[in-house]
Amino acid sequence: MPEGDTIHYAANRIRPLVVGEVPHLETPHRRFARGRWAQRLEGQAVTGVDAHGKHLFIRFDGGWVLHSHLRMTGHWGTYPADARWGRSPRRAWLVLRAREHEVVQFDGPVLELLTPGRARGDRRIAALGPDILAPELDEAGFLRRLREDDPTRPIGDALLDQRTLAGIGNLWKCEACFETAIDPWRATGEVTDEEALALVRAARPRMAQSARDGNQTRHKQIYGKAGRPCPRCGTRVRQRGQWDENRPTYWCAGCQR
Repeated sequence: MPEGDTIHYAANRIRPLVVGEVPHLETPHRRFARGRWAQRLEGQAVTGVDAHGKHLFIRFDGGWVLHSHLRMTGHWGTYPADARWGRSPRRAWLVLRAREHEVVQFDGPVLELLTPGRARGDRRIAALGPDILAPELDEAGFLRRLREDDPTRPIGDALLDQRTLAGIGNLWKCEACFETAIDPWRATGEVTDEEALALVRAARPRMAQSARDGNQTRHKQIYGKAGRPCPRCGTRVRQRGQWDENRPTYWCAGCQR
C-alpha cells in the first residue's frame, strides 16, 4: 500500500501542474459513467492539492473536492501531454489535462467527488489522527490517541492505525522500530511516551525526504530482508504477520527489545 510519503510526493508533483488552472477532466472508468463530474466541475479552477496521511485531495474553487485513497493497487502518474503512460489507459480512473501535462489516477480503488458540505464534514477524514508529515507535528495529539487505544495491542500494529497517526505504513513501521531498537511486538502499554515519540521522530524525517524525492529505497535497513544478517548486530532478521491484517513485520530479535 502506498504510504503517506508516497501520497505527499504525488501531491507535490500534481500541484504545480493544476493549481490555478481549469483542467479538462475525464473519468474513463465505467463506474463513473453517470457521475457527470466534468459537468459539475465545468469552469472551476483548482485551488489546492494536498495530502493527509494516505489521502489525497484536489480542491476546486466551487468547494468541490476530489478525494483519493490508493489502498494497495492505485497509483498517481504525471506525464507530458501525448507521452506514454506508465500503465494501460484501460486502468485509468481519472484524467486531468492542464499546462500541457496529464495527471492520471490508475486503479482506484477510492476515488470520489465530494460536495462542499460533505468535504467539510466527512467523518472518515475527521477521524484521522495527526499527519506525520504535517509542517508541525501534533505530538500531544498522537500520544493522546495512542493512550486511548488498547494497551495490550502491539506497538507495531498501533503505529499502523490511521486514527492514531496518519501516514505511517508497514515499511515505515518496521524501519522506525528497528531504528529505535524497539520490539514491534511489545505491548503499547509497555512503551513509554518517550519511546513512542522516538518512533515517530525516527520515521518523520525519512518520510519527509521521500516525499520530496520519491526515493524510499535508501531508507530500507530491515524491511523485506528476512533471513539476512541484522545490519546492527548480525542476528538473522525475522518476519511474521502481525495483528488483524497480518501485515509482514520485519525485526531483529537480537537488538530490538
